[in-house]
Amino acid sequence: MQKPIIGIPCFAMVRADTGRPIFASNRAYAQAVALAGGIPVLIPPLADLPDASAIAGWLDGLLLAGGSDLDPSLYGEVPAPEASVPEPERDHLELALIRMALDQDLPIFGVCRGLQVLNVACGGSLYQHVPAERPSDIDHAQAGQPKRTHIAHRISVLPGSRLAGILGDELTVTGVNSFHHQAIKRLGESLMATAVAEDGIIEAVELADSPFVLAVQYHPEELVASDSGSRRLFSAFVQACGGHEEAQA
Repeated sequence: MQKPIIGIPCFAMVRADTGRPIFASNRAYAQAVALAGGIPVLIPPLADLPDASAIAGWLDGLLLAGGSDLDPSLYGEVPAPEASVPEPERDHLELALIRMALDQDLPIFGVCRGLQVLNVACGGSLYQHVPAERPSDIDHAQAGQPKRTHIAHRISVLPGSRLAGILGDELTVTGVNSFHHQAIKRLGESLMATAVAEDGIIEAVELADSPFVLAVQYHPEELVASDSGSRRLFSAFVQACGGHEEAQA
């Protein structure tokens, strides 16, 4: 059986050493997918990229990675002073791919920004800057934290959810890393919040009655070497993608 092909939309940037424009993604995403048995494929956010159906048609799964803030106009707001410069090509690509994936029952796994863009695609909205709109004792952004594996706070996972089933009963309350300043404000249609931080910020969502649509606000791709729950998350996602590949054969 062929390994499932998993698309990872990436971002545009300019290399600091050469000044050349490139497309890129953090290696940890591709490495986590490969470790779990999938084939990661980066998808560039080109303005003239073919229709999303042409891309989704050869994918077995979609991984939505972290990154910069979504354009607030996508959920009916004007940018807050703390919002980063939007990437309209990436926003357009990911929203189109999500909608196509949902139509085709393609497995989706979102991480950080990936949770946020999935929520917006389903009609939800975001807190543009958590410290200003939902102040708490938890530092969700962890600015200046050099270790991506640093456990910043704990989350509580909803018993009986897909996430709880993947992580296992012993991890329904678990520690996670955290590198975000935005979060879900209004939950998207049909999405269910399946984990929350100690201050109530939504840390995971799922789409009920789907083969696999799940997203987390933290970064399990950075924890696979040290955390069994993070490894199980990627394994479950890749296994679901393998099921889609078999169904299409």
